Amino acid sequence: MSIVEGASQEASSRGNVQIHAVHLKLGVLSGVVKEALLFSYDIACEGTPLEGSTLVIEEVPAVVYCSQCDSEKTLPSIQLFCCPTCGTLTGDLVSGRELELVGLEISELETGDELTEPARAPENATDNGRLAVIAQ
Repeated sequence: MSIVEGASQEASSRGNVQIHAVHLKLGVLSGVVKEALLFSYDIACEGTPLEGSTLVIEEVPAVVYCSQCDSEKTLPSIQLFCCPTCGTLTGDLVSGRELELVGLEISELETGDELTEPARAPENATDNGRLAVIAQ
């Protein structure tokens, strides 16, 4: 299922809502280029309930477990899977492969209101009756 399909499905299950933003976790080892995803997002959203929404990407670093240090370590580079502290080679990847839809910023429309324009997030998006939905 695509990001747009998943977010559209979740929003439609919430009823009459306007989608302002889609939140995504993207691991550095996911195989997806962040810039390409951002570039294609608006095109993929055309004609869907997500049209006009913003894609918010949280980048997830590559984290490995080092058995020598007995702890998780963030890799400074994905070129070499070695503990940055002790230099031990490790292939025990803890995180960094994510491509996960984690939330939507939506607002409920009044009964009878129709979404006539593409969604635009308000300038002050802190607390304008917005509801964060975490997709499970």
